[in-house]
Amino acid sequence: MKSKNQFTPLLLVLVLALGLWLSPKQAAAQSLEAYLLEAEKNNPGLQAAYARYQAASEQVNQVSLPNPELQAGFFLRPMERFMGTQTADTRLMQEFPWFGMLRTQKEEAYQMAQVAYFQYLEEKNQLLLQLRSNWQELMLLQGQQHLTKANLEYLKKYEDLALLQFSVGTSPTFTPAPSLSPLANQVNSSGSSPMSQMGGSNSASSSPTTMPASMPRTTMNAGISGMSSVLQIRLQVKELEARLQQLQSSSELLRIQFNQVLGRPMTTAIQLPSTWELPTLQLEKQDYLEKILQNHPMLSMYAAEKGALEQQGKMAKLEGKPMIGAGVNYMTFRPRLENGMPMGGENMVMPMVSLGLPIYRKKIAAKVKEVELLQAATAMKKQETENNLSLAWAAAFRDWEDSKRQLTLYSEQVDLIQQQIQLQETSFTTGNVSLQELLQTQQLLLEYQEKQLLAQYQGHQSLARLEALFSTTALN
Repeated sequence: MKSKNQFTPLLLVLVLALGLWLSPKQAAAQSLEAYLLEAEKNNPGLQAAYARYQAASEQVNQVSLPNPELQAGFFLRPMERFMGTQTADTRLMQEFPWFGMLRTQKEEAYQMAQVAYFQYLEEKNQLLLQLRSNWQELMLLQGQQHLTKANLEYLKKYEDLALLQFSVGTSPTFTPAPSLSPLANQVNSSGSSPMSQMGGSNSASSSPTTMPASMPRTTMNAGISGMSSVLQIRLQVKELEARLQQLQSSSELLRIQFNQVLGRPMTTAIQLPSTWELPTLQLEKQDYLEKILQNHPMLSMYAAEKGALEQQGKMAKLEGKPMIGAGVNYMTFRPRLENGMPMGGENMVMPMVSLGLPIYRKKIAAKVKEVELLQAATAMKKQETENNLSLAWAAAFRDWEDSKRQLTLYSEQVDLIQQQIQLQETSFTTGNVSLQELLQTQQLLLEYQEKQLLAQYQGHQSLARLEALFSTTALN
């Protein structure tokens, strides 16, 4: 009975430790926000997307008049003219597009720069979603490692008590307690979990066909059954140790991926908080949908693309207008001799005007039709994106509401099991409840706490998806 009383405080300490792990704290959210800011500054893919936006912005400054045209000709043998002997002919021409063409081109370039900017925003949202997802997976793996270590402590203490009872010749009538379900496989797909074969098997009680007459049959059976219980516990300990190694390996892979997203060496340490806050919503359900349809970068991108196509349509029509040119022709002369007297020789300046005639109208009509078709395609793509966003919003909220229900259910079940443990501890001290029954109940508590942990992970993942859909970043 003294050994049993020494084991009871360990159960209470582990329950309190697991309860603290699930308690809401603000430190985790602040630490994650710091990593998000670091990823925005250092991720190479995101920096490349922003450079593409800056390059598109420079196209606005590239809209200008056509380059002027300068023509110069020199006579190898001066040409005799009435005004004198012509030695050179220089012409300078400048073309001017139809009124409003330059303004339309600048507006089209600005709209295309906006398209690049909203593409950058979407890439940033997807990057931050990946970072949040990796963070929550790391937190889940850390919590599962805590639970696995706690389960190992239970089994090792159980092994000590079984050895103690075996040494004194009493049988604990051991039936292996149900083990934790392999919930880690829902995070990684590295294969079947070592925990998948732990629960539900009963230890075999050996009954020898012959025994010495001097040894009572009950004492012999108790010894064999007790040793079988010890071996079964050791088998479960080995399985839990293998599962712990698998969780650590999966965590290491996620840390490498997390560092790559941050744009830093993969061996850099990642500081995870010791507690994990509970997921909370910032807005009501319908408010999220309204904000998503108002602010999502892809919808804004299609709106900017529509504006750019409208300007392209205007330019296609303006290309059907004449192109006006203006310039000057400068001719140099030198005096010519006529009857021994110099005649003429004054240089001549002649203003010039040109007019481009867009007579090939089929080309202009085809450009206008092309823009109209592209506008229709953009409108349909925007409608498709709105439908997909609404579906993604509904799926994220379904997972959120499901995780909320599970958290409520598992919290109530954990409370009930803890009350049951308190009653069993009272009966355990008086000898009315066996150690096996107490540990089976405690093992059931650990199983529901891991389910509670997984439900919390699902809630965080659904919130991360909502945050990726909900973007309020404005164009600078």
